[in-house]
Amino acid sequence: MYKAKTKETDASVTRFIESVEKESKKQDAYRLLSIFEEASGMEAKMWGDSIIGFGSYHYKYASGHEGDSMLVGFSPRKAKISLYMATGFPERERYLSRLGKHTSGKGCVYINKVDDIDTDVLKDFIQASIAFLTDEYG
Repeated sequence: MYKAKTKETDASVTRFIESVEKESKKQDAYRLLSIFEEASGMEAKMWGDSIIGFGSYHYKYASGHEGDSMLVGFSPRKAKISLYMATGFPERERYLSRLGKHTSGKGCVYINKVDDIDTDVLKDFIQASIAFLTDEYG
């Protein structure tokens, strides 16, 4: 049976951010921490070794696969900052079109720095992602 690699841990979010080598990325991580906390109203938790997540939900797919995941989160990776937002909801593309400079993959949105994006749009995107996942999975 499949086991999720990324699980909530008791590791220190602040200690993780302080371990980020590049000073500008570290400052962006603190800015995102504040933005995500404000928009979600939730406390930050580490998910795995390198993802800062907010809230959680339990999912179960038609295939029988199930598990727990964070509602939203981010990670200050070496190359880019990864934003973990809900996928599969109709408004996602509208938020992405207004977010600012980014790229996106299947499940992540990638930014170079916080100054490249509209943080008000990000806050709305966070809230919409949480609402979608809460409605979808309870």
